[in-house]
Amino acid sequence: MKNNIKVQRAIYDMTQADLAERIGVSRQTINAMEKNKYVPSTVLSLKIAKLFKKSVEEIFFLEDED
Repeated sequence: MKNNIKVQRAIYDMTQADLAERIGVSRQTINAMEKNKYVPSTVLSLKIAKLFKKSVEEIFFLEDED
């Protein structure tokens, strides 16, 4: 699964630490998600989508192999 969290953070002028604090995770978790090394839970995905005022599908998307 891929995501565009880094792009969304840039639009909102947020650091990884800013986003992490707003959704209640560590900065390392944000980093791992951006590098596609960690797939977030449904709740975490929804929190991120809500924060960026986007649907989950606009932030997270499956690759052909998924």
